Amino acid sequence: MHTDIDTASQRNAVLAGFMGWMLDAFDFFILTLVVNDLAKSFFDTSTPDLAGQARKAIAFTIAMTLMMRPVGALVFGIMADRFGRKLPLMLNVTMYATVSVACAFAPNFTVFLILRMIFGIAMGGEWGLGASLALESVSPTFRGLLSGVLQEGYAAGALLASLVYRFVYPSYGWRPLFLIGGLPALLAIFIRSKVKESPAWHEHRTDWASYGRAIVSNWRRFAFLVLMMAMMNFISHGTQDMYPTFLEQHRGFSPLQRANTTMIAYLGAIIGGLAFGYYSDRTSRKRAMVTGLICCLLFTPLWIAAPTAIWLTVGAFIMQFFVQGAWGVVPAHINELSPNAIRGFFPGFAYQLGVACASLFPYLQAVVGERFTYAQSMGFLAALVFAVGAFVIALGPEAKGVSFRKRG
Repeated sequence: MHTDIDTASQRNAVLAGFMGWMLDAFDFFILTLVVNDLAKSFFDTSTPDLAGQARKAIAFTIAMTLMMRPVGALVFGIMADRFGRKLPLMLNVTMYATVSVACAFAPNFTVFLILRMIFGIAMGGEWGLGASLALESVSPTFRGLLSGVLQEGYAAGALLASLVYRFVYPSYGWRPLFLIGGLPALLAIFIRSKVKESPAWHEHRTDWASYGRAIVSNWRRFAFLVLMMAMMNFISHGTQDMYPTFLEQHRGFSPLQRANTTMIAYLGAIIGGLAFGYYSDRTSRKRAMVTGLICCLLFTPLWIAAPTAIWLTVGAFIMQFFVQGAWGVVPAHINELSPNAIRGFFPGFAYQLGVACASLFPYLQAVVGERFTYAQSMGFLAALVFAVGAFVIALGPEAKGVSFRKRG
C-alpha cells in the first residue's frame, strides 16, 4: 500500500516541476532575444531585404521547435504512465540541457535548425512530466495556487533569460547564452536524490489494453483540450516570442532596453500566474482564465501602441500579468480534466498538440511584420486570439477539485 507522501516530498516534487519548466523556458527564450544576431551569424544581411528574410528564417526555427513538441509529449508521456514520472523527467532534463550546449557550437543554420527541432522534442516532454508529478503530489485545496507556481516556471525562465542576456550578451555575444543552458543537467541529480514517485501513479498503473481503451473513450475531452491549448499557445507565443524583435525593429530599443522591458514584463507574468491560480481556487478555473483573456483584450493598445517607452513597458507588464494569469490556471485545469490512468500522457500530449497548431504563429507575425509593421501584425493577431480563446474556454468543461487518488 502506497501512502501519501510527506510535506518535504511534496515540496520537492513541486520544485522539480517548477525548475524543470523554468530552465526549459530559459533556453527557449534565449533564442527570442537574439533573433537578429543569429540572422547575422548564419545569413547575408547586407541589405534590408536580405536581413528581413534572415529574421524570418530564424523565426521559422522557433516554429519548428514548437512543431516538434508533441513528439516529446507522446514519447515521454507514455514513459511516464508506464514507468513512473521520475526517470523520464531525469532523462528529459538531461536531454534538453545537452542540446542547448550543442546549439552554442552550431556552425550553420541547417545544424542549428536540426538542434532546435530536437530541443522541441525535449521541451514537449517536460511539461507533462513535471505537471503530473507535482499536481499528483499536493492537496486539491491548493491545486490552483500551485498550478500558478508551476506554470510560472515558464515566466521565471523568460525572466532569467533576460537577466543573463543583460549581463552576458554585451561582452560575449550569443553563443555563451546557450552554453549556460547546459546547467539544467544538474537538476537531474536533485530529482534522483530528493523527489519521490507520485502516489497516484502507483495506484493507477494499468495494462496496455486498458491504457488504450482509456485514450479512445476520452477522445472528445482530448479534442477539446487540444483546441483550448491551441488558443492558449496562440495567446502566449503571440505576445512573447517576437516582442523583443518588435521592440528592436519598430521602437528602436537597445539591447539593454529590451532586456529591461522583458524582465519587467515577466515579473508581471509571475505575479499574474500566482494571483489567478489562487483566484481559480476561490472561484472556478474557467472564470479565472476568461477574466484574464478579456483583460488582455482591453489592454492590447497599451501593450503594442503606447506612445513612450515607459508606457510601453507598463503595457508589457500588464499584458503578461493577464496572459500568464490565464496560463497559471492551465496545469490544474488540464490535469483535472484528464483520466487518472493516463495523466502522464493525456494532458501533456493535448498541450503539445495545441502548441503544434500554434507553432507557425511567430513566423506568421514575422512575415506580416516585415510586410507591414510588427505593431500592426502583433496587435491585430493578438486581439483576435484573445477574443476567440475566451469564447472557447467559456464553452468548455471543468472538473475543479477532482481527486487524483482512488481513495480520499
